Amino acid sequence: MERASCDVLIIGGGGAALYAAIHCHDANPRLDIMLACKGLVGKSGCTRMVQGGYNVVLHPEDSFDQHYDDTLRGGSLINDQELAWTLVTEAPKRIFELENRYGCFFDRNADGTIHQRPLAGQSFNRTIHRGDLTGIELISRLTEQAFARRLRVVNDLRGVDLLLDQGGRRVAGAILFDYHSGALVRVQAKAVLLATGGAAPLYRITAASIEKTGDGLAMAWRAGAELIDMEMMQFHPTGLIAGGGAITGTVLEEGLRGAGGHLLNAAGERFMERYDPARMERSTRDRVSRSEFMELRAGRGTSEGGVFLDVRHLGKDFLLRSSPGMYRRCLSVGYDMATDPVMVTPTAHFQMGGIRIDRDCRSSLLGLFAAGEDAGGVHGANRLGGNGVAESMVFGARAGDAIAAYLKDAGGATPDRDRAENSAARFTAAKGRAAPGRAYELRAEIGDLAWQNLGLIRSAAGLDQAAGRLAEIEAALAETPVPASAARDPAFAERLNVENLIAVARLIRAAAHERDESRGSHFREDRPETDAGAYYNLVQRRDPSGTTSIQRQAVAFTRRRPEDLAGDTVIAKAAPRPALHATEI
Repeated sequence: MERASCDVLIIGGGGAALYAAIHCHDANPRLDIMLACKGLVGKSGCTRMVQGGYNVVLHPEDSFDQHYDDTLRGGSLINDQELAWTLVTEAPKRIFELENRYGCFFDRNADGTIHQRPLAGQSFNRTIHRGDLTGIELISRLTEQAFARRLRVVNDLRGVDLLLDQGGRRVAGAILFDYHSGALVRVQAKAVLLATGGAAPLYRITAASIEKTGDGLAMAWRAGAELIDMEMMQFHPTGLIAGGGAITGTVLEEGLRGAGGHLLNAAGERFMERYDPARMERSTRDRVSRSEFMELRAGRGTSEGGVFLDVRHLGKDFLLRSSPGMYRRCLSVGYDMATDPVMVTPTAHFQMGGIRIDRDCRSSLLGLFAAGEDAGGVHGANRLGGNGVAESMVFGARAGDAIAAYLKDAGGATPDRDRAENSAARFTAAKGRAAPGRAYELRAEIGDLAWQNLGLIRSAAGLDQAAGRLAEIEAALAETPVPASAARDPAFAERLNVENLIAVARLIRAAAHERDESRGSHFREDRPETDAGAYYNLVQRRDPSGTTSIQRQAVAFTRRRPEDLAGDTVIAKAAPRPALHATEI
């Protein structure tokens, strides 16, 4: 095993990881910061895929209280209220910094103010954007800032396991896998940040970057960190259907529904009238996705398993100005949004559950921090569109600042040697035999299983079936040999992916079974009602013996009580369409 060391090890390469690295460096330029990315920094992960935009209170008629209440209502009131308040109140600070220090630019109204568009589930049009390519704008500028600071960036280096001290409660680094050399690398670090993204690609149809396989979540679970509300997986209602190609599932962003797009079943009916007649297509993502799934189950979908998003009435000029990227994408697979309804499907999109953190991104393990989609608690049972990238920016920055502050007083810990050797042994036990492509088959099997049993609609019977099947898949993976050399071997990389996906799937399954009600994105067909008094979070933790416990913990109503938020969000009226400074197609 190769060895390396640093002060701060950041595992990830998306928006939260980059923002954390930048802030940590600026807080203390003397720190040795290592940024280890599974793919290419700035070119992998999901931040660069963000289309809809970033929620922020800027307009004088909007307020922190409105944004906050929308976020709690959207999360079915099980959000961590202090995390949600931090998100809302610090989002403007990050926008000021992104524009004025880092060079980001967002679309403007004709009077020079930042344009804000409507996204679903919100009481005000507060989503800022750069056309429909907001993520590329953000990730490009953050990557430039990281390189300008000459941070130590290593590509194609993925996390495998966390290193703990002998007592097992303090993180001392991590074991990484170098795709090009095939070697395991033991990195000793004083602090570790997990920002690897969630595990939406667990599902057969997904909008997420395919390399996001729950690596950080699985690493934290194996190390004994607390995880929260892992049953909460968000499905986006408008994933593009493009035959059997990999592009199927790619999101057509929420701004199209927010601007007045219609969802139609195969008979041409606006079916949301059946499920949420007050909000229609501007209902929250969980309700719209589940409504689509119900239409499909009732036989009112297309033969390809979809429904239609119809934006023809919005006009070609508006579509070209507001959504040039999506317009091109749809053209590339045979749809002209200006003249054709586009076939769409629910698609696995975002993990609301994750590592349990406080406001400074500290986990339950000393020295371990988490940000972005690896962290849970901010969104509760359902994330509002536009709150995801805001979370990455707000908590990425906070993580960097918090790590720098932590290292003013904290020294390093010595990794437990036995744990490191046991971790390495998982990948060397069967060396010498050629690895077949079985890992790819197992991943496809997990995708189908998750879609059917852990997806939009769940039941006790289906969850029990999933438990047995996951055990069979894990046994099959254990029998899959390890290659003599794992250097540049995609099959071995897929083996690591499958191992982590199994771990995350089990956590989701156990939490979904424990929450015997329906709430937000979690819908139990055998328990379809929401328990009015069931305001609890589910906390999971693996003990040193390997047993994972699950506990219900009451939500702390530190700022709002349920009676303060009675009723649904009042949906903002459609805003006028001002002239935008956006690139024409």
